[in-house]
Amino acid sequence: MMASFWQGVLLAVLVAAMPVTADMKLDCRPDYVTLVWGEGRNPVDPSLLRLGNCIPTSLSGWEAVFNVGFNDCNFRRLVSGDHLIYSNDLMYISSPDSHILPFTHPVVCSFERPQDWYPPIYEPVFNTYGEGEMVFHIGLMNDDFSGPAESTSFPLGSFIPIMASVELHSHQPLLLLLDECVAAATPELNPGSDLYPIITNKGCLVDSKTSRSKFEPRQRSSEIHLSLQAFRFAIGKEVYLHCQLVAWDPVGLDNTKKACNYIKNHGWELVDDPAYSNLCDCCDSTCKSRRMRSTASGKRGLVKKAVLGPFTITENP
Repeated sequence: MMASFWQGVLLAVLVAAMPVTADMKLDCRPDYVTLVWGEGRNPVDPSLLRLGNCIPTSLSGWEAVFNVGFNDCNFRRLVSGDHLIYSNDLMYISSPDSHILPFTHPVVCSFERPQDWYPPIYEPVFNTYGEGEMVFHIGLMNDDFSGPAESTSFPLGSFIPIMASVELHSHQPLLLLLDECVAAATPELNPGSDLYPIITNKGCLVDSKTSRSKFEPRQRSSEIHLSLQAFRFAIGKEVYLHCQLVAWDPVGLDNTKKACNYIKNHGWELVDDPAYSNLCDCCDSTCKSRRMRSTASGKRGLVKKAVLGPFTITENP
């Protein structure tokens, strides 16, 4: 069922102050992956390695072996064009007294997508945008965000699961945010377009004030999950989400770089750390932007526009 050609790529993102080299091998198979971490010039404790939320399958000396299926360990499944991509993170959690700092290696297995992987009436909606060493994704997901949605039709009041992510490749770790999102009935925004605002004011989920829409708790800094309650807009017609994605330095967050939910009888809450929910106080007024560097020269982050759709919202039977 899976195309015979397979390709595995292991990309490294290391803390610059502590380079780590090791004999790593990645073997991507149609249903599982084998990753071997061997002894390097700076040996690490292999028992402290994690592939997603999985501990090593076996340990031997300085070697750790992971032999796991793509349905395990919180692997992310993405569709990009004709490719089916599974991605995860190999993490070293270190110990308080260790001289080796924690580090992360993105792990990616890419396959040619089999023609019968989806129901024949459905073509998945998952868009990809490249920018230098970063690749942005935004897509409709299934209910638990484990894979692409199996339908692009959503009854009024149901949830539309949406995931945006960024592949960082060799870039420093960044936090992905949804800066702005509006719904429109056209794939391009025009001056006369009817719009339904969803996220405004630099990361404020304004739709959550009148619905059950919410940003879900973050699983990875490079992803953001949005459960959007299907709204009364262009019922029965094609709907497109026009969003602005921001990949930003996690230590550079302020009231213009944030993700905020509105909690009934409580107020605005910062998704990534409720203790700093004061960053969301401006959501009911104006969150003033600081001057941002251009996309080409930015060193603290990058902004990318993306369009998701089409999908339809239908009246309840």
